[in-house]
Amino acid sequence: MRPATRRAAALLGLLLAVLCLIPARMAAAPLAANVRSDATPARMAAPSLPSAPAPAVTPVVARTILIGTGGFTWSDVSAERTPALWALLRDGASGVSSIRSVNPNTCPIDGWLALSAGERAAAAGADGKATRASTATCPPIPDPDVVDLHDGPAVALVPGWAAYVTTADSLRFGAQPSLLGTLLAGRVTTLAIGPGAAIALATADGTATAYTPVDWSSVTSDALATQIGDTRLTVIDAGTATEVGADPEEARAPADQVAAIDDRIARVVGALRPTDTVIVAGLADGGSVPHVRPVVVRGPEFGAGGLYSPSTRIPDLIQSADLTVTLLAQMHVAVPADLGGAILRQERSGPADNAGAAARRTHLVDIDQASHEVRLLVPPFFAGLVLSQLVFYLLVWRVWKHKGARLATRARLIRAVQIIAVAAAAVPAATFLANLLPWWRASATLPAIVGAVGLFVALIAAAALIPPWGRRLMGPVGVVALATVAVLAADVITGSRLQISSLMGLQPTVGGRFYGMGNVTFSIFVTASLMLAIAVSAWLLRIRGRLAAVAAVIAIALVTVIVDGNPAWGADGGGPPAYLPGVAYFALALLGIAMTWKRAVLIGGITAGLFVLVGFLDSRRAPESQSHLGRFFDEIGSGQALNIVIRKAEQNFGILISSELSILVPFALVFVIYVLLRPTSWGSRALHRSFERVPTLRPGLIGWLIVMVIGFFINDSGVAIPAVGAAVAIPLVIAIATRTLLEEIDDGRHA
Repeated sequence: MRPATRRAAALLGLLLAVLCLIPARMAAAPLAANVRSDATPARMAAPSLPSAPAPAVTPVVARTILIGTGGFTWSDVSAERTPALWALLRDGASGVSSIRSVNPNTCPIDGWLALSAGERAAAAGADGKATRASTATCPPIPDPDVVDLHDGPAVALVPGWAAYVTTADSLRFGAQPSLLGTLLAGRVTTLAIGPGAAIALATADGTATAYTPVDWSSVTSDALATQIGDTRLTVIDAGTATEVGADPEEARAPADQVAAIDDRIARVVGALRPTDTVIVAGLADGGSVPHVRPVVVRGPEFGAGGLYSPSTRIPDLIQSADLTVTLLAQMHVAVPADLGGAILRQERSGPADNAGAAARRTHLVDIDQASHEVRLLVPPFFAGLVLSQLVFYLLVWRVWKHKGARLATRARLIRAVQIIAVAAAAVPAATFLANLLPWWRASATLPAIVGAVGLFVALIAAAALIPPWGRRLMGPVGVVALATVAVLAADVITGSRLQISSLMGLQPTVGGRFYGMGNVTFSIFVTASLMLAIAVSAWLLRIRGRLAAVAAVIAIALVTVIVDGNPAWGADGGGPPAYLPGVAYFALALLGIAMTWKRAVLIGGITAGLFVLVGFLDSRRAPESQSHLGRFFDEIGSGQALNIVIRKAEQNFGILISSELSILVPFALVFVIYVLLRPTSWGSRALHRSFERVPTLRPGLIGWLIVMVIGFFINDSGVAIPAVGAAVAIPLVIAIATRTLLEEIDDGRHA
């Protein structure tokens, strides 16, 4: 090896070492014991010692009352129809809750089981399976069997409890129905009012230690006040409205049912003390269509304003698992570190008047409407994406195969293909930018979102194609890639606002992830990052030389890893281990260092070690600050890691055989082989001439393929990674090849 090459290799090794240490450093700070730093509410701060004995006073019991309901949305709430809910909205901290449990829609019994377990859970349907179609009849909530009747609350047994536990075990979410009741038993007094509440507070054998049935047709506030007494935690089942309508997507909760639930809430609120904390939470859907459901908290620590949960990092959006964690914290009971929820807190204050309530309601309805509308549009969007890509591949094949056309005609066709290719590559970034416009408020949402995406596609494509960038071989590629990287990086750094309820982003009604880089976003981001690295390194290789080109690749990779792997931003545990081997190959190839089996094994070992190191250090952070990777390492210690691996593998396989995106992968592969790589193909000749003109293109594309393959195998829903990545990379490669042909045509004209 020549001295210059050895020095370059040493520099590469140093830069890669720094690159590998960045996510480890980010995961390591700050380290903390594996307990929740937010597990102690502010009111538990130690009071200062009085200078003189204080007079004896009767202590006030800090009570928390959770009212569980469902089936309606904030759009059903108004000052006239639902005065109790309106008053809570006016005076309390409000938000919407992602209640997704196991199935697409959450039945009432699923919601109560999830509250009990603090994780996703569900009851088996009539066929004995926990997974159900959204149109299937919900399993009923059983009336508890009273086993010990005495003065006051009775001891009751939830029928079929063992079956709920068995079903939860089979789902591999690590859910433990009875977790809430078991942790509270013997520590604080509890009371379950209504059958759903008995499920929430049941202990390991299905026993609710203090249960009171309720007759809502006759119970009064005074009677409820007597029943609650000084009980620290009371959970009340206020019932769920059943949505009706000929079109399930347009079904609404009947006004009389919502009014009846509001009347029950009013009677509970009438039984409370000023020092109580009351939580009203939608736990279930009222039909076959999922929604985010209302949640509002009022108490000493919760005034008028919005709710915030560290588990979602999105203002005013929580998930149902947060309720379990919050109840434990309210009772000053240690929160298990492996629960996925976080303690709710008030994020901001607002005016406690009707105008403030109306403004908050409008905002919350907006969140619900956007999440509902985008859920309907995602399937046709991805179907359209696959179809348009296939049509585009056919168009390219026909244009490149059409040899009989005049030179001017061929040039126009090739130019049209280039414009379409650049526009196609700009679509992913445009789907996120579209959320800058409130398309979901339109009466016809499909044309509205198509118009919004089309607007930003046009802006990005115009910036890429107009001079000076449009006249350069790699100019359009660099502009589209830079725009995509910038949009996604800025979004995750500022809180993933554009991703929420976007066509290619994160869906609140699906849950699972609410911030950072999901599989689809990761694929778009790293594909754009590598295409940007190809363009920049090609330019630097020409004007500055090899070392400058490699330094640019490493610098872009550094930014990519920081954004993607930082738990505060991308929080993507599976991203850097998939990305780094591809970057390493790209950089080594630019240095002229061949990839041998020994070097491949070494890179793989370093990547695996990085994965383990980052995961371990992330697991040492406070649980509310951990990424998915840190929680996975926690599960290794608890014995649940294998269940996670199996569940994600099952998800990956299910998506592989059912997703529209799976269709795109083989067709893209055939296109690449037949049109771009076949020696007798004009497309192949154009691509090879592009390789000659852009020496960084071939190694960069091979590096991209490495990232896609590894990403497919180590991520759940992994088929989305190569499919979506191909939808960005192949159009950009075609744009390069067409620009090469256009330049050759121009050169021939001037010869």
